Amino acid sequence: MKPILIAVLALFIMGCNSPASQGASNTNDSAPTPATPMAVRDNSPAEAPDITLTLSGIQAGSPVSLIGHLNEQRFRADSTVVGQGGVIHFQRSEPYLPGFYYILVPQQAVVQLLIDKDQTMQLQADAGDVVGTMQVEGNLENEILYQNLQFEQNQSPKFDAISSQLQGQQKGSAEYERLTAERSALIQERKAHLQSLFEQYPNTFFTSYKRAGQNPDLREPKRPDGSIDTEAQVYYFRQDFWNGVDFTDERLLRTPVIFNKLNRYITELTAQNPDSLRAATKFLMDKVVDNEATKEYLKFFANWITLKYEPTKTTLMDAEAMYVFMVQNYFTKERAFWSDSMNIYGLQQRAEEMAGSLVGHKAPNVTSFAPDGSKKTLLDLKAPYLIVYMYNPTCEHCMEQTPKLVNFYREWKNKGVDVYGIALDTDQKEWTDYIKKTGMSWTNVFDPSNRSIYGKYYVDVTPEIYVIGPDRKIIAKNIKVNQIEEVIRRDKEQG
Repeated sequence: MKPILIAVLALFIMGCNSPASQGASNTNDSAPTPATPMAVRDNSPAEAPDITLTLSGIQAGSPVSLIGHLNEQRFRADSTVVGQGGVIHFQRSEPYLPGFYYILVPQQAVVQLLIDKDQTMQLQADAGDVVGTMQVEGNLENEILYQNLQFEQNQSPKFDAISSQLQGQQKGSAEYERLTAERSALIQERKAHLQSLFEQYPNTFFTSYKRAGQNPDLREPKRPDGSIDTEAQVYYFRQDFWNGVDFTDERLLRTPVIFNKLNRYITELTAQNPDSLRAATKFLMDKVVDNEATKEYLKFFANWITLKYEPTKTTLMDAEAMYVFMVQNYFTKERAFWSDSMNIYGLQQRAEEMAGSLVGHKAPNVTSFAPDGSKKTLLDLKAPYLIVYMYNPTCEHCMEQTPKLVNFYREWKNKGVDVYGIALDTDQKEWTDYIKKTGMSWTNVFDPSNRSIYGKYYVDVTPEIYVIGPDRKIIAKNIKVNQIEEVIRRDKEQG
């Protein structure tokens, strides 16, 4: 819990609209932030774009790109060149998809834009200070955007100065208290500024975008002794984290805000273990499943989280548990509208193969063939701790891990550990030669037909190590030999 707490308390004033933006969120109010009401949106079609930006201080003939966002990706939506007098003009018959864009003149200027249905606008600024000098005509969304950006740019030096002065100050000292009070006042000023814009322009894309990027108010739950319960504070922060997002507004998926929030919620605010990740994911997915108006969020969240914890691409202990949870709940024919039936079938089949050997589950039994042709059964082994070692004689990483496991076994075979080695994708001679070469004196089995081991212990890449505890439940998997001792030690302590 402590790493999550540090992340929350250190970053709670930061918003998610863009890497450089800061949200206004700091309050002593313990009440939860109410969910954001849906904006009343214009359903009329977007108009053909006619965007003119005049930037002083840039070189005529320079290439210009209009960069858009889609979930975590950036793409070039259009391109042109700088005309005489720093004039940049984007015009075409097909409207741009509503979202957050920026005009990029490499090494010279970056100009942020919000594009919605009204795609006619004239902007003028100095390339040396785009935000501070920006003037917008003919487009309300960007008039508000730059009103806000100019406010934040004016506040930023004040925050920086306070942060600099706080370094080295002793917590609780008079100077520390004075500076933190000044910072709180600035945060409240920023919050009031945004609230004023939200109230004045409630149905704009700006309001939906900026609301979504704000962090929730930090609650202050108290312990019986009157001190703040910091663990409960983190819990509430996580619970309130999505309150500002209107999940029916697909425009937000074409801004940085949703990806930034998702990445932070999953990777920073959630403990990196399958139980915590499944709980946090379900909490989020329940907001968007089985609702036609939020289906694009379901698609993005389901795909991003599943790929994030794809078993072969993560160091998460028992990543298969997360993968199985995602596939079995969200990649179904009823919900995965973006995928065809054959792909869904393949995903479900893979998840089913993984589901039988997850950490915490009863260890599947295996009976297969020893080098002499006799049958050897995994759960007939009597040692308190059993290691299932799945390997291939020609696998490069197996060649590295096998000698380490041989040494470990020699040291631990009289300390309550036994090994059941399962060879994969080999032949009889190659297998028996490998046993002799490496000195694997534990129980070794191999089934050329694969029938005796199929669906028992899932393996994506070899070598694969499972550790089974005294109650014959799987206590660890996807680990290296040098981690086995620590796994056993922790299990003994917990027992």
